Amino acid sequence: MVTKEEIAEWFKELQDNICAALENLDSGSKFREDIWNREGGGGGRTRIIEGNVIEKGGVNFSAVHGQTPQNILSALKLDEADFFATGVSIVLHPSNPNVPIIHMNVRYFEMSNGTWWFGGGIDLTPHVIEEDEARYFHKTLKSACDNHHPDYYHRFKEWADDYFYNKHRKETRGIGGIFFDRLSINEPLDKNQLFEFVKKVGNTFAPLYCTLAEKKKDLHYTEDDKQWQNLRRGRYVEFNLVYDKGTKFGLDTDGRVESILMSLPKTAGWEYNYVPKAGSREENTLKQLKKGINWI
Repeated sequence: MVTKEEIAEWFKELQDNICAALENLDSGSKFREDIWNREGGGGGRTRIIEGNVIEKGGVNFSAVHGQTPQNILSALKLDEADFFATGVSIVLHPSNPNVPIIHMNVRYFEMSNGTWWFGGGIDLTPHVIEEDEARYFHKTLKSACDNHHPDYYHRFKEWADDYFYNKHRKETRGIGGIFFDRLSINEPLDKNQLFEFVKKVGNTFAPLYCTLAEKKKDLHYTEDDKQWQNLRRGRYVEFNLVYDKGTKFGLDTDGRVESILMSLPKTAGWEYNYVPKAGSREENTLKQLKKGINWI
């Protein structure tokens, strides 16, 4: 059976491969790397890029371990035991508002009492929703899921709709994608098969996003488009700071704050009672920030 050390090593390779693909997309812009250690045990590699295509992006690897904080035990209803957690987390905020924001996370959690699970997913947040792009994105994710289990796409797509939801706004963060958590012995796949599924999700990320970004990175945009981009980034920030479980887990386990908050954009905006023009792309986008849309 695959070990936590083998999983962590593969996640490090995934980080390397994704960074190389994104540097190529961004015409040779390079990631800056910070290697850090966690006082309670473990550490990671935070890589940040600030280029031409990607205004701010992060590709993080971490492998941390130690005593599980009591609030985590209570929140997850776990027995007291030490933990090990490893994964890769990515958020990319593009310069051009025609290019969507994207997030990916793949992770593994294990405790000294034998408890373990995988989690992760990919979701897309276009500043302006276009159905062709949404259809391509979801078809690609469905294909990745279908290679491992016929129910996974529909199950994890619904999970993403429910998870990436700003309930105080009554709107989804974007067009969703797939999200899964605590996949373990109750799944139809065994541990090795689940790891192969997680690897498939991880390997899907770079070619998928590079294809989307390459089509739009040079498109013309206006100052009004940038204003709208900042407003949509503001909604992204609201979700990450209010609801995101990964952010909360990192802060609750004394993770590196700069790495945890790398998901936030360089700039964002909040305009009082903003109402888009009737019939505009912006108005249409707001109408499609709903759960349960069949993009395929």
